[in-house]
Amino acid sequence: MRGLVVDWGGVLTGRLADATRIWAKADGIDLAVYTSIMRDWLGEPFAVEAQANPIHALERGEMVLPDFELKLAAELTKRTGTPVVGAGLLTRMFAQFEHAPDMSGLVHRARLLGIKTGLLSNSWGNDYPRDAWDDMFDVIVISGEVGMRKPEPRIFQHTLELLDLPAAECVFVDDVRHNVEASAAMGMVGVHHLSYDQTLVELQILFGRDL
Repeated sequence: MRGLVVDWGGVLTGRLADATRIWAKADGIDLAVYTSIMRDWLGEPFAVEAQANPIHALERGEMVLPDFELKLAAELTKRTGTPVVGAGLLTRMFAQFEHAPDMSGLVHRARLLGIKTGLLSNSWGNDYPRDAWDDMFDVIVISGEVGMRKPEPRIFQHTLELLDLPAAECVFVDDVRHNVEASAAMGMVGVHHLSYDQTLVELQILFGRDL
């Protein structure tokens, strides 16, 4: 194995569920209603992409964050009967994301050992903390910047082309299972990230190195 590609939210940050729960409580958002909206909008992970989907559009950069926030606020208002202000809605959610220094350190050490590293993230129009990325990654692929999103095969292929490595020599780490399965369908080795300790053990076995 010569390449390591990782997700951002939920891998290089704390758990998405934790950040979402804190945000919902602080903003007075009904978490169960928000979750039901996400479930309805996302649909089946591998469903045909022809139908309009606001989450998919946001992740591909076809919809800007303020418009998505307004659409989400309108849907929350409709389902709960309580007015929800859209401006800055998800921006406040992103503020709850905590950096995961243990995983960042792992990626940094892997690169120092000569392993090619890449970031592959589905963006929600948010700002990323890119300050240390030059030392961590050879390749950075943000869905909204390339007009593709996970789990579409083409975004994995694009990342592999940038790394100049075959799929069989690359490991992909993500906290979302269907993204991991999609990478495996492309020939990569997928690791479902649940904790630092578990991912560390799996990567050390795969790369045959002390990380």
